Amino acid sequence: MSGASVGSEQIKSLREKTAAGILDCQKALKACDGDEERAIRWLREKGLAQQAKWAGRVAAEGLIGNYLHPGAKIGVMIEVNCATDFAARSAEFQALVKDLAMQVAAAVPRYVRREEVLPEHLAAERQIYAAQARQSGKPDAVIEKIVAGKLEKFFQDTCLLEQPFIKDAEKTVGAVVTDVGLRIREPISVRRFVRYQLGEGIERPQEDFAGEVAAQLAAAHEGKPS
Repeated sequence: MSGASVGSEQIKSLREKTAAGILDCQKALKACDGDEERAIRWLREKGLAQQAKWAGRVAAEGLIGNYLHPGAKIGVMIEVNCATDFAARSAEFQALVKDLAMQVAAAVPRYVRREEVLPEHLAAERQIYAAQARQSGKPDAVIEKIVAGKLEKFFQDTCLLEQPFIKDAEKTVGAVVTDVGLRIREPISVRRFVRYQLGEGIERPQEDFAGEVAAQLAAAHEGKPS
């Protein structure tokens, strides 16, 4: 087995494509020098890639879900794709779409995934974090680590798939989407969303509508009246 270093993002990507366990993905990547395609074959040969036979299917079906917060002050539309209309009609897929729409309402993401963050937005955030770190007088090597850590937190705050799932903060939204895909045995992809908030952009005191949505979800999850 190769001693190649394997990063958490590589393991996450391979797990999403194969549904294999974390340790199995790590072993496969090490055995294949970090080459994902070879690692997928390695897992399939050992019978560990449960999802590989349908991972390549095109997710072009699905639903456009919506959520309107009581009082009609927040509205969300979101497109979630799967491979077949049959799966799109399933109760589990429809529940996922509803949860994702409520997640957008409550957690206010700006992007679906980190790859969509605008370069100029990322550059501006990096400059702010670097300027803040320099004020501490730390050496450049430490500043780079501080900036990298703050950027990870930025992605977790602003990218839907990396946010903690509002019904279970131990999981990310991306992990929840993957888990549902494994159960219905279809690839699921969150394509896009739009979030409207009444009066957004108008200068006036803002009510905490996102907090209201989060509280409503928490109450529903605990079986309490909202």
